[in-house]
Amino acid sequence: MLNWALTFLIIAIIAAVLGFGGIAGTAIGIAKIIFFVAIALFLISALAGAIRGRRPPL
Repeated sequence: MLNWALTFLIIAIIAAVLGFGGIAGTAIGIAKIIFFVAIALFLISALAGAIRGRRPPL
């Protein structure tokens, strides 16, 4: 997911340099959303792993 966020960030930078403000704004918005979703999923995964690690083995 972070790869997608980085891809949209690069697209936004290239679009901004070439003067396409609307496309750049949209791409940076998408990159922000994907970045925060990736962070949220990472935190949920880390919490689930920590909880799962506390159980005694079966």
